[in-house]
Amino acid sequence: MPVGDVPGRFGTSLHAGLTGAEARRRLSWAGRNVIAPKEPTGALVLFLHQLASPVVYLLAAAGGLALYFGDWREAVAVVAVLAVNTGLGFFTELRAVRSVEGLRALGTHSSRVRRDGYVRVLAAEDLVPGDIVLVEGGDAVPADIRLVEASNLGADESMLTGESVPANKSADPVAPDALLAERSSMLFRGTLITRGSGTGIVVATGAETELGGVSRLVEQAEPERSPLERRLEHLSRQMVWLVLMVVVLLAGVGVATGKDLRLMTEASIALAVAAIPEGLPIVATLTLARGMWRMACRNALIQRLSAVETLGATTLILTDKTGTLTENRMTVRHLSSPSGDLPVSEGGCDASSEAQRLLRVAVLCNDAALGAGVREGSGDPMEQALLRAGRSAGLDRDALLHEWPKVKKHAFEADTRMMATVHPSGPRYWVAVKGAPEAVLAASRRTGVGECDRLLDHNDRDLWRRRVEELGARGLRVIACAEKMADDRDIHPFEDLTFLGLVGLEDPAREDVPAALAACRAAGIRVVMVTGDHAITARSIACAIGLAQPEDRVVEGATAGGLPNGHEDIAVFARVSPVEKLALVRAYQDMGEVVAMTGDGVNDAPALRQADIGVAMGLRGTDVAREAAAMVLLDDAFPTIVGAIREGRIIFDNIRRFVAYLLACNLSEVMVVGLAVVSTLPLPILPLQILYLNVVTDVFPAFALALGEGRDDILQRPPRDPKEPILGRDQWGRIVLHAGAMTASTFGALAVAELWLAFDRASIVTVTFLTLAFAQLWQVFNMRASASKSCRNEVTRNPWIWAALLLCTALLVGPTYLPSVGTVLGFAPLGWNGWALVLSASLAPLLAVQFATLVAGAIKPSAREGRSV
Repeated sequence: MPVGDVPGRFGTSLHAGLTGAEARRRLSWAGRNVIAPKEPTGALVLFLHQLASPVVYLLAAAGGLALYFGDWREAVAVVAVLAVNTGLGFFTELRAVRSVEGLRALGTHSSRVRRDGYVRVLAAEDLVPGDIVLVEGGDAVPADIRLVEASNLGADESMLTGESVPANKSADPVAPDALLAERSSMLFRGTLITRGSGTGIVVATGAETELGGVSRLVEQAEPERSPLERRLEHLSRQMVWLVLMVVVLLAGVGVATGKDLRLMTEASIALAVAAIPEGLPIVATLTLARGMWRMACRNALIQRLSAVETLGATTLILTDKTGTLTENRMTVRHLSSPSGDLPVSEGGCDASSEAQRLLRVAVLCNDAALGAGVREGSGDPMEQALLRAGRSAGLDRDALLHEWPKVKKHAFEADTRMMATVHPSGPRYWVAVKGAPEAVLAASRRTGVGECDRLLDHNDRDLWRRRVEELGARGLRVIACAEKMADDRDIHPFEDLTFLGLVGLEDPAREDVPAALAACRAAGIRVVMVTGDHAITARSIACAIGLAQPEDRVVEGATAGGLPNGHEDIAVFARVSPVEKLALVRAYQDMGEVVAMTGDGVNDAPALRQADIGVAMGLRGTDVAREAAAMVLLDDAFPTIVGAIREGRIIFDNIRRFVAYLLACNLSEVMVVGLAVVSTLPLPILPLQILYLNVVTDVFPAFALALGEGRDDILQRPPRDPKEPILGRDQWGRIVLHAGAMTASTFGALAVAELWLAFDRASIVTVTFLTLAFAQLWQVFNMRASASKSCRNEVTRNPWIWAALLLCTALLVGPTYLPSVGTVLGFAPLGWNGWALVLSASLAPLLAVQFATLVAGAIKPSAREGRSV
């Protein structure tokens, strides 16, 4: 259809859009603009997922073996452990999955829509047929839209057509039988605007769109598994195979030496149960999900799980300036015309003819819109500031457009760094241009002085360049305005211009940025500003917030594609193009840096994808940038990045802490059972008791460790190596040491109970079980960092630890005084001497390890001093 016929066909107005009442009426019959999403992960699927684990297979085999030999109590116990483990895993993963599904809802898209005569920002789900939608480069198309206006508009439609090259778009009608890829007057839901801008009418929403008809193209893939989760799964699988080999070896040795087959079977079951950390996958799932939710509560939305662990290894942040280090709250503070500076006060701008001539260009060559309030509006904050300045000088955009209707627009492009609009003026056309000062100045031939123009000579150009530098040194963002008259609306807009002057806009630095930068320095993270702004302005802002010192280097974009010599002193890369951003990221990565990169534009997407952590702006960022990034800042604030890095470090530390705890506890059980078999001693702890012990110690204390808030000084240490395994040589050494200490104390308690106190068999087993159990509980206090204080540290300040200890103590002590339960588990009541032995023997490993840690901490400083001497 011709453009003029489309609004009537959909009962709408291009100027005013739909009314709110009419939009609500249409929403009632058209439904919300959503394609039926993938069904949430079902509870049954999650339940069955708990059973698809090598750990479960091994425990089930042990239970079946126990049943075969008639040990019904062990068989029932194995089934009970599987039930508890499956139940805990199910409810934990259910909560984690629902949390992640809830996080996805935070990332819903919005659209600029003309309603009731105003341009409003609405959720894409609320669009209805007939809505007037404004799109520009970087937007995701929210519905099927018939264009009525397009300026250098291009869209990536590869998801629908398979064409890798962006499709050129215009408002001209096409043939009724045109193929999908040839419908240049249409924008389709789910495609991405790659350049230019346009206005269109929504013609289909939800399932009625082209994408709705082929919804299989947007079915979500299986949930991503982070490298950390894969490493944990690999660790569990390795342990299962290791356990199987050890069990077969011990059983073979025992049978070969004439031991009873049933006894060796019982020992093998005990060993298999002891070695498997049943709580490992449960706690890992909870830790990652909780960490993602905590980040979201702090305005950092994680879109890929792999980002969680990479955050803790970040060594370099390449950050934008506007809106990230500054408040993105633009205000016009200076006007400069060929005849001199023009007054700008708190009340507004000068209403002189020169100021109005300059501001008329800034107001008409503009894509933003203002609402009724002082701070209401939509569009780029800089363009909103220009509209407010024009309004204060008596230039209302709607009134100007009525007098000077816009017939063509040339959208801003990174190559030209300018924007232009064309307006009829009698028999001719008036062209308004604004953009980067150096670009507009290079395209200008004359300069305007009042109503008279003259040629722009070499001295004039030098004068304007000095003015740009002066304004930049004051921290102002500077744009230039120009105009020309033309006989043809399709004339090239960026040549033979009349230069009208400069507009200086203030964007104050965020008050919380200096503290965040100091935290980065303490954490060993370098911060470099990468901006498209003028070098003088960028340096001024960088020095004001403490990012740079006056002696630090500021490199212009022309040389930013690679890293020059002495790049360690470069604090700012200015006038950087998107291509140069991508080259910068790669150059730093080649040097071994783990790079976090912020961006908001469609052209930032390649650099965001290339960076180890792509960080998109949630408020001002384009849809393309958000989809390319691993993390979205919901508040666009730089301190949020620092907070997310801190949370990433905490998550990795907590996972490493509870993995080390679980393995030390389970290794101690393996050592106790294995040494008893090798030394022909009776089993000091029965298979049923090990099952019960693992339910207690493998879940609750590990959960508590996973919920830790982290050390206060976690941002005062250098980033970890991203290739560093979860458990390095140092961690494995500690695991063996701690397990050995718990094993020694258990056998020590056994010897005292048998040789000194002359306990019977049931009492001896009870003593050894409780000694090992409480030693494992006290083991949580050995999970503090070696640099932390002994009494007040990240473990002792964790309230969940104390709650877990109270619960586990009740679960361990209770069965000894409940005859029915005690009989099943093989417990016997203990007197005061038995409890004294259990308490002293179980505390011995904790005290020994704490003493060794203190000694090691005292030796290391001495060693460092000796080396320095």
